[in-house]
Amino acid sequence: MPLVPLAPAIVIVVGIATAVAIALIGIRQLARMSDQAASLRAEVLAATLAARLHGTADAERTELLGQAARRTGSEILLVEQNGHVLVNESFGAPAKADIFQMLTRGKGEETTSLGRVRFAARPLRPPLSHLSVLTFVAAPTPPPDSLALGNAVAALTTLLLGVAVAVALSFTKAARDDVDYLRERITAMARGHGQSASSTDLIQTEPVPIRSLDQVGLLTAAFNLLITRFAAAERSYRADLQQASAMDRERSAFLAGLSHELRTPLNAILGFAHVLESEVDGPLSQDAREALSVIRQSGEHLRTLIDDILDLSALETGKLQLSRRAVNLRVLVDQVMREASAAARDKPIQLRVTGDHGLLAHADPRRVRQILTNLVSNAVKFTARGSVAVHIAARGRYATIAVQDTGPGIPPEETSAVFEEYRQTGDVRSRRAGTGLGLSIARRLVMMHGGTIQLESELGRGSTFTITLPLWVAPPPQPAPVQPPAPDAATTPVSEPGGGRPGGRIV
Repeated sequence: MPLVPLAPAIVIVVGIATAVAIALIGIRQLARMSDQAASLRAEVLAATLAARLHGTADAERTELLGQAARRTGSEILLVEQNGHVLVNESFGAPAKADIFQMLTRGKGEETTSLGRVRFAARPLRPPLSHLSVLTFVAAPTPPPDSLALGNAVAALTTLLLGVAVAVALSFTKAARDDVDYLRERITAMARGHGQSASSTDLIQTEPVPIRSLDQVGLLTAAFNLLITRFAAAERSYRADLQQASAMDRERSAFLAGLSHELRTPLNAILGFAHVLESEVDGPLSQDAREALSVIRQSGEHLRTLIDDILDLSALETGKLQLSRRAVNLRVLVDQVMREASAAARDKPIQLRVTGDHGLLAHADPRRVRQILTNLVSNAVKFTARGSVAVHIAARGRYATIAVQDTGPGIPPEETSAVFEEYRQTGDVRSRRAGTGLGLSIARRLVMMHGGTIQLESELGRGSTFTITLPLWVAPPPQPAPVQPPAPDAATTPVSEPGGGRPGGRIV
């Protein structure tokens, strides 16, 4: 419920409940006082009539009691002690047994034709002590003045409620104005911060003015404290973020520069090693050939590490771009498997490729080759015996390539870590030389193509890496241009060979 109507509604409900309670208490008090007055009136009337009847002749008793009943508006009976009625000035005399009980009780409450009444019995003095006067005075419910009391309570309640509601409205309106002002300031602050979220502007730190000293004022003070702490935390966060960004840029620049500097002498080493292995300068001994083979293999491995670092740096800086076209995946996988067969030559490993020969993917062939080379070389490297199989298939709008091996497998708790930079799974003794960047680069390249890469592995049964790449969709054929109709050959002029004026017609 809104704040403004709530407090006046509470005041109205409480005020009405209080007025009703006061009215009920007042009416009950009036009823009690009315009953007491009726009892006193009945007793006084009975005593007066008993005294008058003592000196009144028998023939005049009926007239005396009638006049008294008419003037007082009550009922009067002159009865004997046994309950027999001698004079009846009522609308209906009670039964004899009831009259006897009333004489015995002396006074009390009964119900007659007048309704609820108060009665009093007074015996006459001797020698008429065998006679008694019974008087009945009406005691109505509710009491006669209850309506006036109710009207007075209602008028007073209306007046007091009007004043209370006006005061409550003024206080609640002031509180709501403070709340609205605080909300508007917070909204404006949030909107301004949201519009400049991409810039380097900090959140507004101007405190909200405290307009009252009630709970809203306490809320405003707490909000100002929160703003101050949040602004300090944001400044610290931005400073740390800038420092981390600067360090990341410096790291990327250092890796790129270092990789280029390392590649220059490495290319020279590999080039001269190739020249020496070609025996251009003369035959080599067996030991020299083995030494050159070690040099060349180590250099190739080092160049692979440098290429991984360069690729990672290009991916992080966003400089790596894809050159997409239609790629025959079966041809590319066959080439990668032929290159991997050299590494598997000394192992009891069977390499095989299955799948569609004409499946085309919309991808960068160089990067897809890099992805497959990494996955197949890892499978060959970690598989001691068994097989390494690559299966190609189409799945909806994507082409899937599954590389499956029978190696040692990867523990379930380490399957998510294989795609992280500089991470290698397994114990230290089972790891191979490398930077731990191959799978991370492969995952990023697959995601750049809009595909996915997944790993399924079981200890002792091998691993399966499955990548998806978008299928190649051939562009729709363009409609052939409409040729204008050929002119009539009988009237087409033909230029002379010398480039002169037309001199004949084709017939």
